[in-house]
Amino acid sequence: MKTDRKLRLSKTSRTNYLTYLMVIAAFIILQSMSSAGMLKSALRGQLVPICAYVTVALALNLTVGVLGELSLGHAGFMSVGAFAGAVVASALRDSVASDPLRLIIAMILGAAFAALAGFLIGIPVLRLNGDYLAIVTLAFGQIIKTIMENLYIGMDAKGLHWDFLTNDIVLAKGGRMILNGPMGINIQKISTFAAGFILIMVTLMFIFNLVNSRSGRAIMALRDNRIAAESVGINVTKYKLMAFVLSAALAGAAGTLFALGQNTMVASKFDFNTSILILVFVVLGGQGRMWGSIIAAAALTVLPEMLREFSDYRMLVYAIVLILVMLVTNNPTIQGYISRITGKKGGAEK
Repeated sequence: MKTDRKLRLSKTSRTNYLTYLMVIAAFIILQSMSSAGMLKSALRGQLVPICAYVTVALALNLTVGVLGELSLGHAGFMSVGAFAGAVVASALRDSVASDPLRLIIAMILGAAFAALAGFLIGIPVLRLNGDYLAIVTLAFGQIIKTIMENLYIGMDAKGLHWDFLTNDIVLAKGGRMILNGPMGINIQKISTFAAGFILIMVTLMFIFNLVNSRSGRAIMALRDNRIAAESVGINVTKYKLMAFVLSAALAGAAGTLFALGQNTMVASKFDFNTSILILVFVVLGGQGRMWGSIIAAAALTVLPEMLREFSDYRMLVYAIVLILVMLVTNNPTIQGYISRITGKKGGAEK
C-alpha cells in the first residue's frame, strides 16, 4: 500500500512538472517567433488574451474539477478584476511611471476585489449544490455586468469621484473620466505576454500547492463524498470557501491582465457567453486536468482567428470542430490512452 501511494504521488508530481515545462516551452517558442517576426500581427495580438483565458480556465477548473461545484459566474469575477485593475492603473498613471510596476499593483488589487466578491457571494451560495449553484452564480455575473454598465468614475486633483445610474460628476480643471458607464473605459495598454506567462505560472503554483496540501485533500474529499467528509470532521464551509475565493481571485487577476491589454473595455464583454466559453475550456480539457485546460483555452482562443479567412463560415467551422473534439475526448478508448500517457490508471485500481 505504501509503495502504491508513493508511486501515485510521484505520478502526480510528474504530471505537474510536465505542465510547468509545457507552459515554459510554449512561452520560449512563441516569444522567439514573435521577436523574429514569424508571427502574424493578428496572432501576436492574441497572446495576452490567450494568457488571460488560460488563467481563468485554470481558476474555473479549481472550482469545477477539484471542488466539484458548477459555477457560471467566473465571467463576473473576471469583470470585477478587469474594471478594478483598469481603474487602479488609470488612477496611478501620473504617480507610477513604471508600467510593469503599475501592472503588478493593478493585478494584485484586481485579484483582491474579485476575491472579496467571491467571499461575499460564496458565503450564502456555497450552501447550494448542482443546478441551483450554477443559476445563482450566473445571476451574479449578470448583476456585475449591469453594475459596471451604470457606474461612473472620474478623477481630478481632489481624488476619485463616482456616481451610479447617472453621470452627475463635476470634475475640477484637469480632471478626467476613467469609467464612463456603458461607454466603458479607455485604457493604456501595459499588459505583456511575459506578464501573462508569469501569471499562468503563479496560478499553477497556487493550484498545485493547494491540491497537494492537507486542505486540498479535504476539498477533494468534499467533492467525492460530502457526507463522509463531514462525518470525519471536515469543515464544509471553510474548505469550499477557500477554493472558491482562490478561484475568484485568480479569475480577477486574469481579468486585469485582459483589460490592460485592450484599448477600450466595456462590461458587455463579460456576459453569459463568456461564462459558457470558460466552462467549455474546462470541460473540453478535462475536469481536474490543468494541462488540458491550458491546451483547450489556448486552442479555442486562437482558432476563430485562424479561421478568419473563411469569412462567414468560420464560426460554423469553429462549432463543428468543437463538437468533434468534444465527442473524441469523451470516447472511453481515447480517455484510457490519454490516462496511460499522463501516468494515470485508465481502469479501476486493484
